[in-house]
Amino acid sequence: MRWLAGLMAVTLGVATAPAAEAGPGFPADPTELVDTSIGNNGDGTTFPGATVPFGMVQLSPDTQLKKYASYDYAQDTILGFSHTHLSGVGCQTMGNIRFMPTTGPVTSSNPAQYGSKFSHANETKAPGEYAVKLDKYDVRAELTATERTGKHRYTYPAGQSENVLIEVGESNGYSYAGEVKVVGGDTVEGWLQGGNFCWETEKERYRVFFSAKFDRPFASFGTWSGGVLKPGVRDSSLSGGRTGAWLTFDQSQGKQVGASVGLSYTSVDGARLNRGAEAGSFDKAKSQASKTWRDELNRMRVAGGSTADQRTYYSALYRSLLHPSVGSDVDGKYRGFDDKVHAGDRPYYQMFSLWDTYRSQNQLVALLHPERAADMTRSVLKIYQDGGWVPRWALAGGETNVMSGDPVTPWVVDNYRRGLLDDKTARALFDALWRNANEVPADQSKFRGRDGNPSYVQNGWIGYRDVPGYTFGDTRQAGSATLEYALADCSLSLMAQGLGERDKAATLASRCSNFTKLWDTGTQSKGFTGFPRSRAVDGTWVGEADPAKSTGFHEGTPWQYQWLAQQDTPKLFGLMGGPAEAEKRLDTFFDMKLLLADPAKAAKDSWVHGAYDYHNNFAFNPNNEPDLHAPWMYGWTGAPWKTSAVLRAARTLFTDTPYGMPGNDDLGTISAWLVFSMAGFFEATPGSGQYLLSAPMFPKVEITPEGGRRFAIQAPGADASKFQYIASVRTGGTEVKDSWMNHRELLQSGTIRFTLTPEPNGWGTASAPPPLVAAR
Repeated sequence: MRWLAGLMAVTLGVATAPAAEAGPGFPADPTELVDTSIGNNGDGTTFPGATVPFGMVQLSPDTQLKKYASYDYAQDTILGFSHTHLSGVGCQTMGNIRFMPTTGPVTSSNPAQYGSKFSHANETKAPGEYAVKLDKYDVRAELTATERTGKHRYTYPAGQSENVLIEVGESNGYSYAGEVKVVGGDTVEGWLQGGNFCWETEKERYRVFFSAKFDRPFASFGTWSGGVLKPGVRDSSLSGGRTGAWLTFDQSQGKQVGASVGLSYTSVDGARLNRGAEAGSFDKAKSQASKTWRDELNRMRVAGGSTADQRTYYSALYRSLLHPSVGSDVDGKYRGFDDKVHAGDRPYYQMFSLWDTYRSQNQLVALLHPERAADMTRSVLKIYQDGGWVPRWALAGGETNVMSGDPVTPWVVDNYRRGLLDDKTARALFDALWRNANEVPADQSKFRGRDGNPSYVQNGWIGYRDVPGYTFGDTRQAGSATLEYALADCSLSLMAQGLGERDKAATLASRCSNFTKLWDTGTQSKGFTGFPRSRAVDGTWVGEADPAKSTGFHEGTPWQYQWLAQQDTPKLFGLMGGPAEAEKRLDTFFDMKLLLADPAKAAKDSWVHGAYDYHNNFAFNPNNEPDLHAPWMYGWTGAPWKTSAVLRAARTLFTDTPYGMPGNDDLGTISAWLVFSMAGFFEATPGSGQYLLSAPMFPKVEITPEGGRRFAIQAPGADASKFQYIASVRTGGTEVKDSWMNHRELLQSGTIRFTLTPEPNGWGTASAPPPLVAAR
């Protein structure tokens, strides 16, 4: 049933604070605890620059090009400051419209020539702002941002010519076309076409437009194409890999040069409109960005713990709220997946890394920003209506087809079951998801869809085929994609039932247990018998039998993917020999014996380490998505205390340094996972709206959903550096004996009070959380 219908009526209203309690105080300004350099290490692939929550602009320095991370903390040369970045991706992309201040004659368009050394000691980084001294030129560069506009301020040394170079053609990703124009005496405008993200389809494209207005007139200017500089020429088109413009200012008019750069994905007119609507001084924009982030971080604030705990937590919360990004202009226009400009009356979002974000980040956005989450879900519907199919990994106005499975379905269902969608939108989305679950796009040039559907719908598993080409991505990952399809179909069955689609609900529900059709009872590993394994279309097993090396599992192995059947844990654990045997597997998976003796050593030495060490391993991989929910599987074995132990060990992998992330953040996925882990609750089964509880790592957590009622989590004595377990939970004067709580109960809780103990105990073992199949 649609048990969360009407939830918005419950959550909207005046925020009222829970009863005050003595204890540690909340930080006066949580932005001071955020370090935007965390994860700038080449593996985390985060960026340190200026942006606002879910903003179109991410204005940040670049130290390298054509790399996963365009800024690497280990490097010492800045090539310029570009306006678009994605946080934590594992492929080169974006880094569009790069500005660089220089002094002296302009003699080269090559960033390797005009780039400047810098020192981290001369960087200033905070949410919404970035500044650095460029040693080569003795220029101080300051950056800030509004939602659709980047703001620059450059301070030059006395007695030097003042230049700004603008590279349009060359980005961190691939570029296919572009143009730059010097307009009048103080404006530069243009556009770039990029694409080919992760080299999957090699066909998806996006266009980003800009309009840059400077606060001083140009004394002279020129453009370049390739390596050829053209003084006094106003226009240039992409040729030879680079195209751009340079501007020189008369220093007699001052030492500072400012620029306001509007972006748009519709047109130069749209960029100009955005710039005008978000006009204002640099200092005003910086102050507003800081206030916006302060308000945002206070939406889920914590008190107590060490300074390192708070820095790690607030930095993770910051990274969780960067994407999806606004894609529509201030007038509501956006570029659809048909490459046409459409008008909308609600914000349109883009940059959907769904295979990642459906597991944690979507839930955090829906909790803190229900209206934004609703608009993001409507944006997915617009992608379907404009482009003809639902996305898997949408980059601006193009479908990259990256990753496998069917992540968009549980992502949508989660927001539906939270009551965030009106009936018309929900029904239209269900029709789109039903089609996606049963068909394959006739023309796969733009959308691959569920390419494994032909064999999956007929047999209940995807027939493995090692066929090259992006249209067969799921068939090459047949084992893991089958498990992803089954979870997606099971969650969609709940949406079907809520909408009164009984026959379709029954069809989808019958697929919940399709994971059983991959269970090979003949495989053995680490003393356990039976693991998932890929099948060919005719049902024969494929690849090696060793579940640490098996063929057909995307960025993981059967050991890691065996837990991705959380929609029906009783049936999954039955295949394993029962809950007790499943618990033994989990203990082996996490190296529980060592973990309880030395949690940091277990996390560092026993678990998978290295951002891209996906394969040939049997242990927990906290760097990647497929088994992120596995710590909470103990909730179904009768040992929820072990979840808290595992999370305390995982906490040791995250630090408040540039090297403080174990892997790609994937648009906030790993960060949101950490936020939930430290707060003490997590939705282990996407699409369920059901949170499993664990020992909080802070004495106080206070959550204020936008437009909703504030509620609090209190756990006196909570300490992330110690093993602590739940002894009892109370809310509203009532004892909570179950190890889980649904979304509505969480929002209506007022105050959830945890009593913690250093000793494992039997709390939460009276009954197991209901599986997704029972939610109907």
